[in-house]
Amino acid sequence: MLRTAIVFILPLLALFAEPLIAQGMHGHMHGADGTGHDEVTMPGLRGEDATPEESMELEVMFRGFETFTRSVTNLPNGIRAVTSSSDPAVMEALVSHVTGMLTRIEDGRDPKIFIQSPTLDILFAQNDDIETEIEITDEGVVVTQTSDNPDVVAALHTHAAEVSDMAERGMVAVHERMMGGSN
Repeated sequence: MLRTAIVFILPLLALFAEPLIAQGMHGHMHGADGTGHDEVTMPGLRGEDATPEESMELEVMFRGFETFTRSVTNLPNGIRAVTSSSDPAVMEALVSHVTGMLTRIEDGRDPKIFIQSPTLDILFAQNDDIETEIEITDEGVVVTQTSDNPDVVAALHTHAAEVSDMAERGMVAVHERMMGGSN
């Protein structure tokens, strides 16, 4: 009986061991769709129209998310967000990312980052309906975005909440959102 059990179990182990070994060799990879994610090289931070520098900024920010402080005020017609980092390298990446993304929104140039929230699709599609002010102060990066379009205002509120969640929880927030969880 023991020999029969071993003969039966060994092929099952072989069947399941290969994917587990492959997963371990590539560092924290998994994914329901088979593409997986890798928190070592973070390939999900790349995009169809993103530069390597933009992807690196995202990586620096995700790796340093615990250094962020962020507050958001939802306005009747938009948002006011103040974000800073206690780490100078993360703060530098933040300033570059925010200014670059605001320019991209103005120009309607969606980088299509693989992990990007669908909320950004609305902001890029409705970019002409957004008024943006940005200041770099001792308090941090201060962004005020407003719109007369209620759909854009709702998207601004949603995106600000998503960014706050990422600033608080890092990649965990992204993974939950992508898997259909809530923030």
